[in-house]
Amino acid sequence: MARSDRSIGLYLILVFISGIAVGAGGFQLYRGPAVSASGPMRKSPEEYRREYLGEMHSRLKLDDQQVAKLQIILEKTHQDYKRFREQTRPEMLRIQQEQVDSVNALLKDEQKLEYEKMRAEREARRKARGDRGDGF
Repeated sequence: MARSDRSIGLYLILVFISGIAVGAGGFQLYRGPAVSASGPMRKSPEEYRREYLGEMHSRLKLDDQQVAKLQIILEKTHQDYKRFREQTRPEMLRIQQEQVDSVNALLKDEQKLEYEKMRAEREARRKARGDRGDGF
C-alpha cells in the first residue's frame, strides 16, 4: 500500500508541475507583443529611394560619381514606371468597371445599395492607407 501511496503522490506532483508549465507558457503567449491589423505605415517613394541609395552607398562602397549616376538611373526608372501607370490606368479602370457592372447585374435592388456602401467603405480605407488604387 505504501508503494501505491507514493505513486499517487508522484502523479499529483507531476500534474502540478505540468500545470505550472502550461500556465507559464500561456502567460508568455498572452503577454507577447500585440498584433496590429493595420500593419506598418507605407513608406513614401522618397523614403524608399533614400534607404536604397544609403544601402547601395554603404554596402557597395560607391563613390560620389557612382551615387550621382545611380540617382539618374533611379529617376529614369521612376519616370518610366509613371509613364507605364498612366498608359495602363484607363485599361485597369475599364476592367474594374466591368467587374462592378457584372456584380451589379446579378444583385437584387436591395443588395445593390449595400454593395455600393461596401465599395465606398473600401475606397475610404484605401485612401486612408494612402493607396492610389492603381495596383502599383
